[in-house]
Amino acid sequence: MTKIFKIPQSVLVVIYTPALDVLLIKRTDAADFWQSVTGAKDSLDESFGQTAVREVQEETGIDCGTGTPLAAGLLDWQLENIYEIYPGWRHRYAPDVKHNTEHLFGLQVPVQTPVRLSPREHTDYQWLPYREAAQACYSPSNAEACLLLPRMCAARGLP
Repeated sequence: MTKIFKIPQSVLVVIYTPALDVLLIKRTDAADFWQSVTGAKDSLDESFGQTAVREVQEETGIDCGTGTPLAAGLLDWQLENIYEIYPGWRHRYAPDVKHNTEHLFGLQVPVQTPVRLSPREHTDYQWLPYREAAQACYSPSNAEACLLLPRMCAARGLP
């Protein structure tokens, strides 16, 4: 059987309310690992936008796909991070892969948007003001994305 490796191209989606409270979800495979929605492309021809919509739906139950009320709230921040994959997770990738490219999105949702976690991936969630969310994030690139939130909203004329 041929092993299928993860594609080293992923999305990070910061889900937030108009008050800039950020949704963080806790991973099942790492204690105290709080993060925004993240996930790799399923195929090389899947766009980052398609990946973002799919991962948000899979991990939180929030549907922001085309034609939904939340579709307009998904914004491509046109930013990417390239980072070294943590050694403990490199086995998921081809042997020569050491770095991942992460494309950033924001998704504004109404206050009290229901969250339905995927139990195989996440055990808990919390909404935190964006600065507190940045402090709670395990990943430095996720923390930085939380801190960029006010600037990204202002650049697009959002409240």
